[in-house]
Formats: sequence, C-alpha cells, structure tokens
Amino acid sequence: MKKLLSAISALSAGLLFVTGATAAEKKYDEGASDTEIKLGQTMPYSGPLSIHGIQGRTEVAYFRMLNEEKGGINGRKITLISLDDAFSPPKTVEQTRKLVENDGVLALFGSSGTAAQSSVQKYLNSKGVPQLLVSTGANKWNQPKAFKWSTPAFHLYGTEGEILAKYLLSVKPDAKIAILMQNDDFGRDYVSGFKKGLGDKASTMIVKEVTYELTDPTMDSPIAQLKSSGADVFFNVSLGKAASQSMKKAYELDWKPLQLVVSPSVGRQFLEAAGFDSVTGIIAATPYKQVSSPKWAEDPDVVAYQAFMKKYLPSEDPKNEIGFAVYSFAYVMGKIIEACGDNLTRENLLYQATHMNNVPAPSLLPGTTYTTTPDNYVPFKRLVVQKFDGNDWIQVTAITVD
Repeated sequence: MKKLLSAISALSAGLLFVTGATAAEKKYDEGASDTEIKLGQTMPYSGPLSIHGIQGRTEVAYFRMLNEEKGGINGRKITLISLDDAFSPPKTVEQTRKLVENDGVLALFGSSGTAAQSSVQKYLNSKGVPQLLVSTGANKWNQPKAFKWSTPAFHLYGTEGEILAKYLLSVKPDAKIAILMQNDDFGRDYVSGFKKGLGDKASTMIVKEVTYELTDPTMDSPIAQLKSSGADVFFNVSLGKAASQSMKKAYELDWKPLQLVVSPSVGRQFLEAAGFDSVTGIIAATPYKQVSSPKWAEDPDVVAYQAFMKKYLPSEDPKNEIGFAVYSFAYVMGKIIEACGDNLTRENLLYQATHMNNVPAPSLLPGTTYTTTPDNYVPFKRLVVQKFDGNDWIQVTAITVD
C-alpha cells in the first residue's frame, strides 16, 4: 500500500489547477461540513448493464481508501452514496431525487449511463447541483451554456468516432462500411462523429446501417444483415453482452472485415467473452492504459491500482479495464475537492472542475491529461489507435481532433 500512496503523491505533485479566490473563512453548501463531504451517484448494479457495476464499487472503495489511509481530503471524510438504478431512467430519477432531497449530497459524481443521466440532467441543473465527471461520453455533456452543472469524465463519443474515421481514411480510403449501432444517444453520437470524420465520403462509403436495442437477446440477425451488405469494414457501436455477441457472431459467420470497435467495449472481459480468435485484429481508439497488458505490468500507477484492488476489492477482477478507468475518475474528483480547500460550495466545486490544467490521472496514457475550461468541458481530445494481436494491444498511432 506504500506504493499506492507514493503513486498518488507523485501524481499530486504534477497537478496544476487554476485556483479561484481563496476564502478567508470556511464556506459550505448542503452536503459539506468540517468533518464530512457527501457525494452521490447512481449505477447499474442490476439490469442489462450490470457488468458496469464495478464502476461504483471501485469509486466507493477509492474514497474509503483515502479516508482510512489519508484521513480523507483536507481533513474531511468523503462519503460516496452509490445507489442502483438498473440502467432504467425512471429509477435513475427516483434515486437521484433521493440523493439530493433526502440524503443532501453536495454533488453527484461519476454516475453512469447516457440515457440514465440524461433523465436527470435538467433536474440537477435546475437545482444547481453539480453533476460531475459523468461516466458517459455523449455530446450533450459538453453544453456549458445550457447545462453548466454537468461535466463529462472523459472524451466525447463523437470525438472517438471522428478519430476512428480519420484512421480508416488513412489506411483504407475506398472502404465499404457496415455499421451496427445501439439505438440511443450512445450509438447516435458515435455514428455522427464517425460520419463527420469521413466527410463528403460518408454517403458513398457507408453501405449498411443496422440498429439494435439494448434488450435484444442476440446479435445474430443484425450481424447477418451487415455481412450480406458486402462491406469490408465493420464499425461496431455496441455495449456489454451485445459487443461480445456481435464480435463472436461475425467470426462464426466467417465475416472478416476490418473491425473498428468503440472503446467502452474492448475491455478484457468483453474480448474473453467473444473469444480471442474472434477479436484478433480489431481496432480501437483509447486514452487509457490497458491494465491487463504485459507492457504496463511494471507501471507505477498499474502496480498501485493492483495493490488497491487486492486490499479493498479482493473479490473483483483486478484485470477489469472498467475498474482501472473509473479509479482515475475518483482520483480526479478527489483532486477537484482538494482544490476547493475550505470553500466547499457547489459553485466552487464546479469552478474547480471546469478549470483543470494538464492534470494527470493514473489510467491515462502518457501525453494525455485533463484540461477543462468554462467554455469547453471535454477533458481531452487525443486518443491512441491500437490493434489487438490476439493477446495484447499494439499501439498504431495517436490522433488529436479539434
């Protein structure tokens, strides 16, 4: 655990926040006091995306670690109340209202799911309650004028789609593309960014688009339709079990296009479920180190994370890429709180979240940091394109978009 705290201290030393005016006396909004800061979140601990429940468990454990080993942040213990919403927007509304109106949290942090979080975005903004580091990259999380209290935890889906398109144009400019798209904002944002990256060639290069619902039992029919299009490139915009099923089905049908897969669906657990033979050669773009990759085994942040998991979440898979990514979200949230000092108002919390300047985080690849401004909440737009060789990810190129 000494390695864990050393790694955290090393990262802290590199932080550069743009600090607001310091308060002469302590200032608190509901959810903050001399001894405690209360945060809330909703997570899909049950339902069709329950595999993402590791997000909440990791973040709760991270703050427990800070409380036990560092006395919290600025002398205050951090309480993260994490409630199940089953990836159901009506349940998200119910649980979010409970967190705000009954539990009295200072802010929402790290809540997951595009549709789920969209259902409470207007409510939280109308209340002036920060909805920070939302675990979704939908384009709507970068609307400072319309929704100033809502910020994303990572790059936008549209950014990633655009980067994948630019990569494709560089290696296969005459491709015939088939698209599998989850029928919601998640899918639409990825595809709109992809089409933006293709530019004028989108209408001729894309030969087939098929949508699916998150509740669909299999991907057999959608993949069969896409294969029949004659496409030689497959843009796979799917999540959870649908991602594993679609990659496996394409292999079973002996369809061997160049496959571009969205980053939330290329964690080791999804690839193992599909079978490594099915996913060899897939392309993805990511800002993150793969915690399961041998090349990062001695990385200090990976070593620290593994030690953290062993002590605080021994029943979880330490190679789960989702857990490592959100470990960074919790780290960044901790630094935002730290920068607030004794001015723990919701306004100052938002100020610090939207004035980050080259902030490193444990899971980010070298060269990628958090930078935000009041006019642009997207923390980074640089992703590394990688190829899976059947065992590990091989870096191909880094691409940055405006």
